[in-house]
Amino acid sequence: MTDNARARKLADRIQVVVAETLDRRIKDPRLGFVTITDARVTGDLREATVFYTVYGDDEERAASAAALESAKGVLRSEVGRQTGVRFTPTLAFVPDALPDNARTIEDLLDQARAKDAQVRQASTGKTYAAGADPYRKDADDASDASDDENPTRHDDTDGTASA
Repeated sequence: MTDNARARKLADRIQVVVAETLDRRIKDPRLGFVTITDARVTGDLREATVFYTVYGDDEERAASAAALESAKGVLRSEVGRQTGVRFTPTLAFVPDALPDNARTIEDLLDQARAKDAQVRQASTGKTYAAGADPYRKDADDASDASDDENPTRHDDTDGTASA
């Protein structure tokens, strides 16, 4: 049984090795601007999933995915050479959904900003129904203060109230 710390360390090392190898050794023209965003290793250290993003359109993403699949053997042998583990994990390349999620969040934030601007525009020149400050002021404060000036104490011994 392998501890999670070792799997995390191996995943971090695999991420660095794959990124450096793609940058220095792989000369495939189909490989676009690829960024290795994350790597995860199973608990038995037999399989590694490498997450990547590609800057470009869908055609460049497909070409980069094909280039990564064809370079998988070279990358795996380099990972085995640089990590020194007994069994080199198999590599699986998965496109990272992070840019799509970020784009969705940005779209939702833009919609919220537009709705806030509509509300702000509709509320200009309007007044509150109860005035600017709807909380009670001096009249209630005076009655509260008079209650505080005459507190009633109860004596537990005979049940009578004294002032």
